[in-house]
Amino acid sequence: MKKIILVLLILTSLAVLAFQFRPVKKVVSIVKSSIETPSLINKDSLTIASRVNIPEGYKRVNYAKGSFEAYLRNYKLKAYGSKIINYDDTNYFWQGGHIGVLEVPVPKNGLQQCADALIRIRSEYLWDNNRKNEIGFNFTSGHYCSWTKYAEGYRPKINGNKVTFYKTARANTSKDNFYKYLNLIYMYSGTLSLYNELETVKAKDLKIGDMLIKGGSPGHIVMIADEVINENGEKLFLLFQGNTPAQSVHLVKNLQAPSISPWYKLEDDVMIQVSNYTFVSSKYVRFK
Repeated sequence: MKKIILVLLILTSLAVLAFQFRPVKKVVSIVKSSIETPSLINKDSLTIASRVNIPEGYKRVNYAKGSFEAYLRNYKLKAYGSKIINYDDTNYFWQGGHIGVLEVPVPKNGLQQCADALIRIRSEYLWDNNRKNEIGFNFTSGHYCSWTKYAEGYRPKINGNKVTFYKTARANTSKDNFYKYLNLIYMYSGTLSLYNELETVKAKDLKIGDMLIKGGSPGHIVMIADEVINENGEKLFLLFQGNTPAQSVHLVKNLQAPSISPWYKLEDDVMIQVSNYTFVSSKYVRFK
């Protein structure tokens, strides 16, 4: 009887030790994977395309010079290690989810939040490429507000969900007035308006400049910054985001797949974790 009890105690002890060492084995596996995975980051580079290397077996998808896709891929970054800064010049509480900060100023008024930052980048591209007449966005109410009419002096009068426009200002096509227009858009547009306004895209058709969005209050949105493809037609993408509170726009890590981070594999109808936000019941959209 004593021998049986002794055998049972030994077996129980071995089982406990095996269970205790499972996490250690997992940690060793993760560390080993990190050591064996080549770094995909060039710390001395100052654009999105040069900051991030292409994973083995992939190549960058070509886009025409002057396109929105090429504009985003070559967007300028601050020096590696730059922190995410809130609109009030304080450091964002978590600095562990990004590998680059884009050269996008953050207004001190706090209005340029997640959707607004992407609206700004899209609008500045259109401005810089002499396509100013294409700048325009819906308010959350559904009413369209264009830069062209704003520059002519038209301003909205808002009463609940009713919006009417009246000419109450002198015509002004200056860059300063353009940023005043964007502040107006930031106030009355957001993830919900973009979610309802923009064209839906399937994962198989995604390209640079497309966005993953969850509309609402709060909602969130990220934009595709780069795109690579392998010989099987499988694609990976880089993502960047603004945030709430208004803060530095930043290129995010892939914390769920460190072996390919910061690249992401994007699919339809799946949960996607991006830095400090998890997308569920979301969709992909594209600017017109």
